[in-house]
Amino acid sequence: MTQETAHASLTGGNLPLEPNGFVGREADVEELTDLLGVARVVTLCGAGGIGKSRLAVRVASQVAGEFPGGVWLVELADAVRGDQIEPRVAAVLGVKAEPSRALADTLIDALGDRRLLLVMDNCESLIEESARFCRAVLTVCPDVRVLTTSREPLRVAGETVWRVPPLTLPRSGEHDLGTGEAVRLFLNTSEAVRLFAERAAAASRAFSVTEQNAADIAGLCEALDGMPLAIELAAALCRVLTVEQINARIRDRFRLLSAGDRTAPARQQTLRATVDWSYQQLNEPERILLRRLAVFTGGWTLDMAEQVCAGNALWAEDVLGVLCDLVDKSLVLADAEVAGETRYRMLETIREYATEQLDASGEEPEFRRLHRDHMIEVAARIHQTIVRRPRPTWPEICPMLVMLDELQANVWAAVRWSVESAGDPESALRILVLLRWPIIAGGRFTPADKWLDRLLDAAPEELAPCVRGDALALRGQVAFGQGDPDTAQIACTAAVDLCREAGLYGPLSGALAILAWVAIYQRRPERARSLLDDALEAVRTVDDPWHETVIRSMEGTFALSEGRAKESQRSFEAALAIAHELDNHWAAPVALIGLAQVAWLRGDLTEARAHYERALDMLQDITAHWQAVTCLSGLGRIALAQGDLVTARDRLTESLRLCIGTGQRLGVARRIETLAQLALAEEDDRRAVRLAGASAAIRNAMSDAVLPPPGFGARMEELLQPARVRLGDALVAQLWAHGQEMSQEQAVRYALQFDEPYETPILGKHPVVAPLTTLTCREWEIAELIARGMSNKAIADDLVISPATAARHVANILAKLGFSSRTQVATWVIEQNRS
Repeated sequence: MTQETAHASLTGGNLPLEPNGFVGREADVEELTDLLGVARVVTLCGAGGIGKSRLAVRVASQVAGEFPGGVWLVELADAVRGDQIEPRVAAVLGVKAEPSRALADTLIDALGDRRLLLVMDNCESLIEESARFCRAVLTVCPDVRVLTTSREPLRVAGETVWRVPPLTLPRSGEHDLGTGEAVRLFLNTSEAVRLFAERAAAASRAFSVTEQNAADIAGLCEALDGMPLAIELAAALCRVLTVEQINARIRDRFRLLSAGDRTAPARQQTLRATVDWSYQQLNEPERILLRRLAVFTGGWTLDMAEQVCAGNALWAEDVLGVLCDLVDKSLVLADAEVAGETRYRMLETIREYATEQLDASGEEPEFRRLHRDHMIEVAARIHQTIVRRPRPTWPEICPMLVMLDELQANVWAAVRWSVESAGDPESALRILVLLRWPIIAGGRFTPADKWLDRLLDAAPEELAPCVRGDALALRGQVAFGQGDPDTAQIACTAAVDLCREAGLYGPLSGALAILAWVAIYQRRPERARSLLDDALEAVRTVDDPWHETVIRSMEGTFALSEGRAKESQRSFEAALAIAHELDNHWAAPVALIGLAQVAWLRGDLTEARAHYERALDMLQDITAHWQAVTCLSGLGRIALAQGDLVTARDRLTESLRLCIGTGQRLGVARRIETLAQLALAEEDDRRAVRLAGASAAIRNAMSDAVLPPPGFGARMEELLQPARVRLGDALVAQLWAHGQEMSQEQAVRYALQFDEPYETPILGKHPVVAPLTTLTCREWEIAELIARGMSNKAIADDLVISPATAARHVANILAKLGFSSRTQVATWVIEQNRS
């Protein structure tokens, strides 16, 4: 920090002028200002580059008026071990040494009863000397306050340690900018983004935050952990690189961010120098543990550290003490409590440096293997708890799932290392198979799907048949959760024979149930019934109630698809009974959702809402996004049907926001379609047609194999027909084309911005055509005749066309409306005429 000062008077202090604008931390400054009013010593603790010094000067300047004796900055950045602190303080305060008297005594007398604030910066250089000096001041000088910055606490009586956090980062989705107001919100809600934008604009007059670079800015700030030093170094590069180029190169951050302020202390001029200095101050056990902790991704617990990092010069019983020292020195963060345990993590910049040190030590393969083996143990523990007898209670299972959610990055890191470094696909598959229920029930389909595909395709001959069969069944179950019938059918067909051969009746029943779902989807009811019977037989062979709840719910879905409400209700009630017996908070919401859908079919909206709300309540303490999406969407549709448009909007937008995070395109399309229905109810016909077109486009982009659900075309017609009456066919066709040209990201943004007018895109290669669901005048005429109960021959006679032509028109009507029978067409026409 520069020593250029602005002296108001002899006693005014020596705070430096700020070299550029102070960005963010308004709440931090306010809290620390209040804290200095009641605490004698406040220490700002944090990693190098986190902004301790700048924050201390800012806070000191805010409270300067409260200290008539001045606010005095004592800089210790260039101090080395063996230096004394008193001469530095004396030089700042203008106190001269006396002959035959210790300078410390002279200094204490000079401070006396003066009311002043000492700001001691970078105390970690002389940590013990700083502690002794502060203790002496606190004992003798009642009106002196001390504000220190350090990478570790002083540990003196009366000290208040305040951990300096990183700058706030943009929330997920905040970088989707479409308007000037959105840009303003993007800047105002993230301190890290504001700092980058201001420093980048100073480095390059041409720089500005735009819709095009917002995602790269957000990614860059997140990659740099919101660390001010790193962000300022990155922003300075905008004079020679675009944000996209900087973000693309940030993986090599220590090489990239190597040109800082020449006037800063050497250890603060580059990112590497800052972290190097911190590492050099550690003792050997601290260095050993820090580099070994780099094997964890995203975080770890004390138990994990003791299990993985002990050995070779570090005893397990010493890990806690050394870990506490690393927390004190701001190299490890103790940032959350998860399932009753403290979760630790490192800033990514520190972790990357520690990874380099682990590699250089030659220990990396050994401790990566220990980490992988520990994750297998964690997965096995979760699996054994779920399936054990006597059955576990949900309070026993839930903490393990909460912990898994918080630490799941370690699961994928262990899988990756097994595949890419150890050449051990079987161990990777073992982790995934052991976590079958958390993956399926919790909706953790990504990246499980990619890893399963990679592992099953890479070297099938290297896998034992039982391992491959179990993994194929899991792949099919994941595909089912993603709404991908083709992949589900391929995987489960292959799994059936292997699971039978290996005697894996639990996975076998799961694979058969998924094949039954595929048959339901393909509208092959006889095959679906046969497969469900086989699945029940398999599951009863091993008494696997977890899989039985899945099969019972599948039976309910099958019956519901055929309109057999009573049979569907019995199946879902059976599934719910088993789930309650197991105290299974995954399976019970699935059954409740099924019962809600049965009630909806019967027209009992009150009962449907009660089932959805009960299911949603059970999902509060676990990750099961897909079930939550379905509940929120169902509640939104009920509110829409009852005319409560405000509640409908709240529920449906919440459902879409949550659905985006699951990566399920079909789910996004369904949510946007329902929001189109809401727009129609709000008499915003243009918006309704655009959203309908966007929803259909997302479905069409998925795959030719993804069939529209039963009645899809009919729902579209119910939505489009009123718009045609009010807007005309030509404008509806144009609006539909506009919606069709939206990307999924544009469609989502448009769907969520209710008060934001959508700018019509310039039509490109896609011609303006009517929606594919649109019935021609002749088809409407024939649909009316179908509703009157007329056969194809009677229709042909009435309209004076051939029976073949009549049959072709009927087939087109069924296809467009998504129906499988003339009865469905007739019912729909009657309902349309009533409305």
